[in-house]
Amino acid sequence: MNKLRILLSNDDGVFAEGINTLAAVLSDIADITIVAPDRNRSGASNSLTLESPLRVRQIETNIHSVQGTPTDCVHFALNELMKDNLPDLIIAGINHGANLGDDTLYSGTVAAATEGHFLGLPAIAMSLVGRNHFDTAAQVALELVRNHIEKPLTTERVLNVNVPDCAYAQITSWEVTRLGARHHSESMIKATDPRGETIYWLGPPGKKQDAGKGTDFYAIKHNQVSITPLQVDLTAHDSLAMMAGWLSIESAK
Repeated sequence: MNKLRILLSNDDGVFAEGINTLAAVLSDIADITIVAPDRNRSGASNSLTLESPLRVRQIETNIHSVQGTPTDCVHFALNELMKDNLPDLIIAGINHGANLGDDTLYSGTVAAATEGHFLGLPAIAMSLVGRNHFDTAAQVALELVRNHIEKPLTTERVLNVNVPDCAYAQITSWEVTRLGARHHSESMIKATDPRGETIYWLGPPGKKQDAGKGTDFYAIKHNQVSITPLQVDLTAHDSLAMMAGWLSIESAK
């Protein structure tokens, strides 16, 4: 049986500890290709580079850095670098920090996985809720890949996986969760740069608003692996009939 082919990407950059730990652990059971940004692109979400060319550098065999976003990386990998031998699975991560609740909207890690989904491949976004136990998150990813080999993932969903920052033996369970939610972020931080110009920093994330049992926030608080299936269809299907009625009223005026 041929080895599984896995494409790895991230938003922390090609030299980040998370992606390289993941590659080392998975290389025993899969052929790994890394295509990742040349620097940290956290918060890039699903952005594409449209007004300048992508500069790609081969660092080692099967390791490429891209001067672009995480979405650019996966788009390049699947439409150019690997177009004649597509991977069986895409994993984005291991992210240096959480992608929980509404933070997933801004995440370059989730966006990289989503781009693979758009192009018809099963995809997983992996995040460590901290910066210490990347080995734990890599072991979780390994178990998920083994499960995928036995029972292939559907291409209709992206898995958003968050792993508590603890030793693997301290994980209490694996839970299928829904996204929680935060309050609005804190106020922006106003400062002055060395030239005397006013600058602004984004404020810290807001406090948790919806973090009860069943959410990804709750799972992480209790040392559980959180696995949230994400759908990309943003259509509010339960509002279609209501909107059709609203339009008919407006048209009658």
